[in-house]
Amino acid sequence: MFSRPLLVQSDGTILLNTTHSDYAEVRRQLLQFAENIKSPEYIHYYKISRLSLWNAAAIGWTSTRIVQILEDNSEYPVQPAMKHRIIDEFQKYGLLRLVPFRDPDYLLLLGDASILNEFQRTGDFQTIPVERVPEGLICSRDHRGSVKQACLRLGYPVVDQAGYTDGEPCVFQWKHGSDFLRPYQIEALDHFFAGGECNGVIVLPCGAGKTIVGIAAMQRLSMCTLILTPNATSAEQWKREILDRTTLPNECIGIYTSGRKTLYPVTIATYQMATYRKGETYPHLDCIRQAPWGFVIYDEVHLLPAPIFRLSADLQSRRRLGLTATLVREDGLEEEAFVMVGPKKYDVPWKTIEKSGWIAPARCVEVSIPFVEKDKFNYLQAGKREQHRLAAENPRKIDALEALLRQHAEDRVLVIGQYINQLQAAGNRLQVPVITGKTPVKQREEWFAKFRAGEIQSLVVSKVANVAVDMPCANVAIQISGTFGSRQEEAQRLGRILRPNAGGRPSYFYTLVTKQSLDQESSTRRQMFLTEQGYQYELRDFETLLQEGNMYESDHLSK
Repeated sequence: MFSRPLLVQSDGTILLNTTHSDYAEVRRQLLQFAENIKSPEYIHYYKISRLSLWNAAAIGWTSTRIVQILEDNSEYPVQPAMKHRIIDEFQKYGLLRLVPFRDPDYLLLLGDASILNEFQRTGDFQTIPVERVPEGLICSRDHRGSVKQACLRLGYPVVDQAGYTDGEPCVFQWKHGSDFLRPYQIEALDHFFAGGECNGVIVLPCGAGKTIVGIAAMQRLSMCTLILTPNATSAEQWKREILDRTTLPNECIGIYTSGRKTLYPVTIATYQMATYRKGETYPHLDCIRQAPWGFVIYDEVHLLPAPIFRLSADLQSRRRLGLTATLVREDGLEEEAFVMVGPKKYDVPWKTIEKSGWIAPARCVEVSIPFVEKDKFNYLQAGKREQHRLAAENPRKIDALEALLRQHAEDRVLVIGQYINQLQAAGNRLQVPVITGKTPVKQREEWFAKFRAGEIQSLVVSKVANVAVDMPCANVAIQISGTFGSRQEEAQRLGRILRPNAGGRPSYFYTLVTKQSLDQESSTRRQMFLTEQGYQYELRDFETLLQEGNMYESDHLSK
């Protein structure tokens, strides 16, 4: 039995013993400078990366403090190579600073003259017009983002102190004061505005009021604002929330669409609209980036598509706020988001907010479902790609789904999946509406409204409901399939049911998994983020589930 909770390895991997008495406090500190990579039951694995260290540096941590935490809690001595790596990355942060020079130019201050030779050898700086001076490099306002991206590719983060464009004013107030802001929302805003550097990311659980934080930041800045969202439903929700809570009149806020290319003091656009490509150009992006914004909000910033980084590069003189429930990206572009939007300014564990009663407690249950013999044979004969699909669409999942709906006959249930044929089969069996990406927006909103009003007890939805769909009445989610191993998707789907329930009742999040298949492997990876947040997955057997479903149906009929 180890006397200390950590094992620190020279490659940056850290093993944390979850049974140790100091686990909770050490975990809280680790999350400030390391990333969780997997969470088995007794040992959690973390990784120190250059991005995790830069984020720590951005909020005021020091390399000395981090090394001390590791040394105090490690079972064995921390290797010198590990200490050197931490110190080296902290020295890089702040080594390059972008500051105002002669308008409209900026000066990239080089804290170490030898870096200039490294820059001159790379192709990136061959294509960016810069002027060499003794202090560093002069670049134009138009290349502010490009310079920061080029430095990142060389392994150097740029601390951007070049200031912001105020944009045109847009003043409004809360309709009924701001007393409703929760303590953690106020704390998140204070972190965002600290030091006058108004660019960065706030991480809060789904259902914890990220939209309110965004509106509060808008109100404090009182500048024309561009809000970029993942889908049309999210855009409508932002508009509705702003109109409901603030004095901003309807004519000052609008949604930019292909049919109505109008820019308002507060303009909301989807990522898809902004990145629409016609030949070699992005017509909407070119229109949007030229407006007099003083503030840009990236909703669900973890979904930021790569083309938006181009827009962001052109918006570096604007204040920028990213909002998300998780910074996990499956495409490896976390560092691009760091440079273009800003560092992580605030993060709070989901369970911390749950304990305060701001989000619902949730029970996570994995239901293990076997193949029938015929389907098992087909699965074993298939290639790996086809195996993923066969396991995800195991027909017996519909039987399990039906049994769960019997148990939750009085609840408001979302059935969420990846594959359209599977969703249609579920909708037909359950006789409930199915919403996919092909469902017209008007029809989609009508069904969502009926679900909120209680006229529809259950909905079957595709990944269009993964993010930014406000359904506070939902208290049960059943996941029948998902994107291979996507941790962010797992977190977003749980987030659909985290609004507090009457009487503090728990919500239920079920995942239907095909036993002894690639589906089970994917599920284990998907659960990693939520496990790190403190959620535990209960296991339920398929046959037992069917028996329980029949029992609930008998009880319901007898009543």
